[in-house]
Amino acid sequence: MDFKPANNIQDLQYFGEFGGVNPSISDSSTYTFMKAKTMFDTFEGNTDGCYLYSRHTSPSNLYLGEALAAMEGTETANVAGSGMGAITPTILQICGTGDHIVSSRTIYGGTYAFLKNFTPRMGIETSFVNITKLDIVEAAINENTKMIYCETVSNPLLEVADIKGLSALAKKYNLQLVVDNTFSPLSISPAQLGADVVIHSLTKFINGSSDTMGGVVCASTDFINSQKSVIDGASMLLGSSMDSLRSSSILKNMRTLHIRMKQHSKNATYLAEKFEADGLKTVYPGLKSHPSHEIFKSMMNEEYGFGGMLTIDAGSLEKANALMELMQERNLGYLAVSLGFYKTLFSAPGTSTSSEIPEEEQVEMGLTDGLIRFSIGLDNDIERTYEMMKACMLEIGVLKEEVLA
Repeated sequence: MDFKPANNIQDLQYFGEFGGVNPSISDSSTYTFMKAKTMFDTFEGNTDGCYLYSRHTSPSNLYLGEALAAMEGTETANVAGSGMGAITPTILQICGTGDHIVSSRTIYGGTYAFLKNFTPRMGIETSFVNITKLDIVEAAINENTKMIYCETVSNPLLEVADIKGLSALAKKYNLQLVVDNTFSPLSISPAQLGADVVIHSLTKFINGSSDTMGGVVCASTDFINSQKSVIDGASMLLGSSMDSLRSSSILKNMRTLHIRMKQHSKNATYLAEKFEADGLKTVYPGLKSHPSHEIFKSMMNEEYGFGGMLTIDAGSLEKANALMELMQERNLGYLAVSLGFYKTLFSAPGTSTSSEIPEEEQVEMGLTDGLIRFSIGLDNDIERTYEMMKACMLEIGVLKEEVLA
């Protein structure tokens, strides 16, 4: 696959209003029309280059959307004020009363809660399946199914979806394949593998500084226009808009995304290999022991690696919490949810980001009490980081000296 996402971002050229090297920020909530008919035509969706109201779109949001569409190789994109502000309107734009969704069983807790607890109020039902088993996915499809939903690399178990295989199923049954690519920007390009809609939480790796929320839907022009319709567009009517100042900030951070993802991946690969060699139960797509290692390799844009996310099992929630507290005390990172920050972040997802999933379902999917999810940072000396982390693990008893010997 000869697709170069970083080149596509680099080739975008925007000038500010007065020749600035960054595009000007549109600090307006509403926009002026010189003619009344132009306002009418804009409401009808019959004008290009005119701005109506910032909940619909703004110049700053369009700049960011263009960059994200270029990154994923889709016709266009629409940004939102949060990741969930991108996910929920996409689901509701495609599905209505009586419709059915086949979803991965391991997805972000907020998405799971929306599909499990909220959409049934609207008569939308979801079957949660092991997305890595295409026969199980196909068996779950029924006459009312409208969508297959998955994450490229799942949160938090790091299961890897076979996008090409899922795309073939979606086409066979005339379904929409919606893929959340938050964990693997640049590394994997789902639209190039057959996904119809690609979603990101911009809050994470793409922004990279944990200072704002954001989301994006990358798709065809027809689909994005349907979301933005003033008549029945889910994004327009649910109001999940992004502020222009924030979109301008994220656009600037995108210019370093390729550098950051390479370092995140390099550091995560080093730590994962070390942890596994020490005898820890370690899950990372870059390890040959990962059940979907070869599938990830077959899909990836190789130079960006296997991503910055890994998990280990500390054995119990008590040990996991003690280890995370000690690592924070030693300035190895932060005990915090989210991901993609320049410092390492760690959390026990069973009691945090996946706490919306009932305990019995966590057990069924393999989400153990002792699981720690790491978002590996941009440390320059990752060997030093490893030695300090190992010392913490020995102190807490997650690792034993006699085992290492």
